[in-house]
Amino acid sequence: MASPSCFTSRNYKFNVFSSFHGPDVRKTLLSHLREQFKRNGITMFNDQEIKRSAMISPSLKEAIKESRISIVILSKKYASSSWCLDELVEILECKKARGQMVMTIFYQVEPSDVRYQTGDFGIAFNKTCARKTNYKEKKKWSRALKYVGNIAGEDFKNWINEAKMIEKIAKDVLDKLNATPSRDFDGMVGLETHLREIESLLDLDNDRVKVVGIFGPAGIGKSTIARALHSRLSNRFQLTFFVDNLRETYPTGLDEYGLKLRLQKQFLSDILNLDDIKISNLCSIKNRLRDQRVLIILDDVNNIKQLEALAGNIDWFGPRSRIIVTTENRELLQQHGIHEPYPVVFPSDKDAVEILYRYAFRQSYPHDGVKVFAEKITKLCGNLPLALRVVGSSLCRKEEDEWKDVMCRLETILDRDIEEVLRVSYESLQENEQSLFLHIAAFFNYEFGDLVKAMFSEILEVNGGLKILVNRSLIEISTYGEKIKMHRLLQQMAIQTIKKQKPWKRQILMDAHGICDVLQNERVTTDVSGISFDISKIDEVFINERAFKRMPNLRFLRVYQEKYDENKIISIPNEMEFPSSLRLLHWEAYPSNSLPHRFHPEYLVKIDMKDSKLEKLWEEIQPLPNLKRVDLRGSYYLKELPDLSKATNLETLELDYCEDLVELPSSVSNLHKLKKLGMESCTKLELISTNWNLASLPHLNISNTNITTFGISVTDVASSTSPQFHLDRLISLRLRSNAKLKTLTQLPANIFSLDLSYAGIESMSDCCIESLHGLQTLELCGCRELTSLPELPPSLEFLDATNCESLENVFSLFGIPDGRLNFANCFKLGRQARRSIIQQRFIQYGSSFLPGRKIPTKFKHRANGNTLSFYVSAFSSYKVCLLISPKRSKQTFDIPQVNCRRISNDHLFRIRERDSVRIHQQHGKLRRYCMWCTDLVGGNQWGVWR
Repeated sequence: MASPSCFTSRNYKFNVFSSFHGPDVRKTLLSHLREQFKRNGITMFNDQEIKRSAMISPSLKEAIKESRISIVILSKKYASSSWCLDELVEILECKKARGQMVMTIFYQVEPSDVRYQTGDFGIAFNKTCARKTNYKEKKKWSRALKYVGNIAGEDFKNWINEAKMIEKIAKDVLDKLNATPSRDFDGMVGLETHLREIESLLDLDNDRVKVVGIFGPAGIGKSTIARALHSRLSNRFQLTFFVDNLRETYPTGLDEYGLKLRLQKQFLSDILNLDDIKISNLCSIKNRLRDQRVLIILDDVNNIKQLEALAGNIDWFGPRSRIIVTTENRELLQQHGIHEPYPVVFPSDKDAVEILYRYAFRQSYPHDGVKVFAEKITKLCGNLPLALRVVGSSLCRKEEDEWKDVMCRLETILDRDIEEVLRVSYESLQENEQSLFLHIAAFFNYEFGDLVKAMFSEILEVNGGLKILVNRSLIEISTYGEKIKMHRLLQQMAIQTIKKQKPWKRQILMDAHGICDVLQNERVTTDVSGISFDISKIDEVFINERAFKRMPNLRFLRVYQEKYDENKIISIPNEMEFPSSLRLLHWEAYPSNSLPHRFHPEYLVKIDMKDSKLEKLWEEIQPLPNLKRVDLRGSYYLKELPDLSKATNLETLELDYCEDLVELPSSVSNLHKLKKLGMESCTKLELISTNWNLASLPHLNISNTNITTFGISVTDVASSTSPQFHLDRLISLRLRSNAKLKTLTQLPANIFSLDLSYAGIESMSDCCIESLHGLQTLELCGCRELTSLPELPPSLEFLDATNCESLENVFSLFGIPDGRLNFANCFKLGRQARRSIIQQRFIQYGSSFLPGRKIPTKFKHRANGNTLSFYVSAFSSYKVCLLISPKRSKQTFDIPQVNCRRISNDHLFRIRERDSVRIHQQHGKLRRYCMWCTDLVGGNQWGVWR
């Protein structure tokens, strides 16, 4: 008899079916799969308790029906069980009706015996059929066995090592799961109709690039529809990217051209997964994506400049690309030439009630006694999906009288306004949670949860409060990054709630003109805990020197411009004093050259003063036990940092583009909890303390500075004048564009990514690189003074030495089992170095690039033109050399595509497609180079790698 085992993962389900006859591989298989899935965060449950009978039970049919993948394990006596055969028929019917995937394992049985019911398998099948009188049933079994016998699967006899076979099966299942469309959106009311209509507009079979707009009011479900489309369609495109929350991430403080450049840089960095991407003009997206078929979704667009920056013209993208734009503003789509956008309308009354039920009961039908209330509540919510979700979640597990209370409260809200509907869930909160909710809306949306907890330490019970807000669907805390997110519509509701409070009850001030009055006339505001001051609509701001003294409980101060205007006048008196209780100091473009003389930062958790005019912060050593984050990016005039020796909990120090900063204080070298230190484009930075002991720092960026010597010491080097870094946890180091950096001495053994591109480095000591046993990526692009490379660690996977024009010597590369080695435009490579590169033997796969004019004689199989065919034995490895030269008559050229195919037993297998071989261009001349690839045929590892 066969028994099913059902597994679930992120709403995926799949079944494993096996036979009890013969030696049992089932336990080993399930045990191994369980271990594999556990390591990948997948929960597995085993349903072997289904009672067997002459007929397949409804529960088993349901398990098969709900599955994504079925694995059928076939043995010699599999067909001796009519139960197994009926089960197989059911699996294949589900495959036909629902697109379920079926995998096979042939255990000591020939696939041909299964297909044609011959041999021992056929004998078992005939015996089973002899017990049956129904000819149609026999015919169904025979057809099912022929079908499943033709499914290419794993043949047990071809594997010497059973564990290896099971490992491959587990990997194949996981790969198929990852390629399977997400079921996260299954059951969402009305969603399928939206998706079908938008897919029709997308016209996916059309070769043209198409842009489709989706518009509708806030909270209607535009983002949900867009995410579902992204999930469903992603596997049809070469590159996909979902740009979410564009409204909130639109940068300020730059001119229009600068804004577009920043948007394009962030976009390309994300879609291409390149952290250090450089762009100098607005053709960058076109230059990089015009040959790619891409799916790009721009969510919540609220400014035409965003579309102009990210999707300016359809010729920016390759044929059959699709761009989807969601917005509340239909006119914006029309301005961009999107004339037939898709309108997301409110759900019908029936669908709206079902949405409410699904959040209140986790199903589509109500408990007895609340149906009348539910229909009325749905109408009071105006059928707005977001409101239905929030209110429905607040009613979860509530009794009938509580439903009635909610309905009555909704009835009293003025005009059943949508914005006010969202307040219902807020009003059900206790005072502690209400205060936390309003503060998150005003100050901490999209902020890290740990930082928020530190902000409210000893003020509110924040852990329990955050949990309640999550359960009420008022906020989300992302799985990755632990960021707190509040929907914009909920945030709007919270802000309106703050503004409608009676003046003497307000804890948070947000009205710009009211804040001006308070700051200028030193109004008594002892209950105020936070000020969020948007000065966009204020021409001049004058602050009384005693204004903040009347605010002893002020903890959160945020001054910003929603719409940047550099002509704003803000007058800050020299004698002004911030309150000592301040925990958040967020003041964009701070106008003074220093903070007030009497500054008390003892309780500060975060200092965010991007684009300020600060030259210094404060003079004396200050107690900073709570400080976790300092962000001074773009403070071009900052000349010095204060002593931070008391900032023992500092985790992030952002100093990028502080162009006047000359040195860092020695106190920074002992910030043991520092996790991120950014000093990119601190162009005057020269002197760094000689002893750095940053044991917890994983990421260090010192790109585009003037540091001359860099090393990380394992022991104290008191006599050294060059900076020595004790960075035990450093895994990523960027020293790009440091033209004055000449020497690299010692680095921590656990570093895995090192970027020295365009540095002035001349030498790399043997101990510096060879000792990096975990190094995977080494980037030396543009190191024009580098003359030799030391022995490299075997862990290396990628080496980019492009344009190292002086490079002559490369020590033995034989220790690198697999990897990509790029020596393009290294024209001074000596004979020994070239021989070492050519003779490099990769164990499984790899590639090398270097300049050349002819194919080396060791390559025996040769051809001119576009194809080369040759015979290889089943378990041999081989190398391929390609000499690529563009046509001289062409001013421009297409990137050639390299395909590798294997023909075996009259079957053609396309191993890997569209792996590009890039041609490097320098000073207007096209350079030739060769590429060597090695594959192990027996391990099914085939392909051409760049």
